Amino acid sequence: MSADAIKLLKDKVFDKSKWMQLPRDVVIGHDVFGQIPAVCDDLSLGPSALLISGRGTMELAGNRVRDILSPGRTVTPFLAEEITIPVIKEAEKAAAGMDFIIGVGGGRVIDTAKIVAYNLDIQFISVPTAASHDGIASARASVAMDEGHSSLEAQPPIAIVADTGIIASAPHRLLAAGCADVISNYTAILDWELAHRVKGEPMSEYAIALSKMTAEILVKNAHLIKPHQEQSAWFVTKALVSSGVAMSIAGSSRPASGGEHKFSHALDKLAPGKALHGESCGIGTIISMYLHGGDWRSIRSSLKSIGAPVTPAEVGIDDAIAVEALLMAKTIRPERFTIFDMGLTRESAENLVQMLYRE
Repeated sequence: MSADAIKLLKDKVFDKSKWMQLPRDVVIGHDVFGQIPAVCDDLSLGPSALLISGRGTMELAGNRVRDILSPGRTVTPFLAEEITIPVIKEAEKAAAGMDFIIGVGGGRVIDTAKIVAYNLDIQFISVPTAASHDGIASARASVAMDEGHSSLEAQPPIAIVADTGIIASAPHRLLAAGCADVISNYTAILDWELAHRVKGEPMSEYAIALSKMTAEILVKNAHLIKPHQEQSAWFVTKALVSSGVAMSIAGSSRPASGGEHKFSHALDKLAPGKALHGESCGIGTIISMYLHGGDWRSIRSSLKSIGAPVTPAEVGIDDAIAVEALLMAKTIRPERFTIFDMGLTRESAENLVQMLYRE
């Protein structure tokens, strides 16, 4: 759905100039939390911070980050168990007067942090505890609304500190979903190029090149992505950061979000809580690549190798629901033209879902 009518983010002053905001410090590796004070000093961040985390991730990593920062800074914890407008408003109150924000956790926590940072015009540091999607580095946030999930402009992180030991210890399903989210860049840029040809939509060749390269690296090295290995966690996290940077360069999510993401959001509405965001994007990517006339079998093979699902049945979704999601996709963010806006019929949608099961 379009976010135009949502009164959640603070209005920004109109400016004809284009700003490109990228992370200044990116630290990825084993046991890197000890470097967070140095990152804060390097960025000249102030002495007070609001640390946003979930209950589980606060115990896993948030308390440790607070203890590491506390000798030189005042760090106030805030629990965000879900990303909703009331939680965001409460977090804004808690962050009032703070110098910066730290988001320690998964996608919901980091998206909450980036929205609060955007509304308060302060910086935030992204500290992911899982590599499940490219939101750890992007300027977009997904918020659950009554009508479904909305993708909103938000504050990109000024720094990213990712501990590969913690990320590798997370369930492999999360890492596989992160891989699928990056691989979906393939069809996102094909949709962007299609919209450029058909609708005259402006595009950034630099953002497209970076996005495509990131997806290609994961597809070619899918066999290296193994459960609970730090090398795999490092590899995927770096790819997610690159994908987020491509979006910052483009000034939109276009390099990493096309018809496959619209399909994913439709599935969220029709079968909430079944598939992770990256998982449904991966399934949508196979379908979208088939429609674009590309090598959809290679995409499917890479996803299988990584351990990501490639059929609706693997995430507990009926094929009929997947068909409805394909037909609904064009109603999600209708201003974003994709291959799913080219006259998909119910019969063709049914055939596309059955195609996923072919050997």
